[in-house]
Amino acid sequence: MSIDRIVSEALRLSPRDRAMLAQTLWESLDAPYIVSAELSDDEATALAKQRDAEIESGGVERLSHTQLMSRLRFYELKSFFEL
Repeated sequence: MSIDRIVSEALRLSPRDRAMLAQTLWESLDAPYIVSAELSDDEATALAKQRDAEIESGGVERLSHTQLMSRLRFYELKSFFEL
C-alpha cells in the first residue's frame, strides 16, 4: 500500500481516531526527538557557530518552529512507510 493511499484513508478517520493513529505512529519511532549527545562541548559549539554563519550569510533557508516541525513530521512519516 502506498503512502498516498494510507494518508488518504487516515484522513477519513475522525479527529480522535487520527490523533490516536498519529500518537501510535510517533511512539513507534525510536526516540525521534532525542538529539545525539555524542558531540563534545567544543564540537557542539563549533557546529552551532557554523550553522549561525550559514543563516547569517543566507546560505540556508530560515524556518519557523512550526515549519521545522511540519517538515520533520512529514519526513519521519515518509521514511517510516518506506521501510
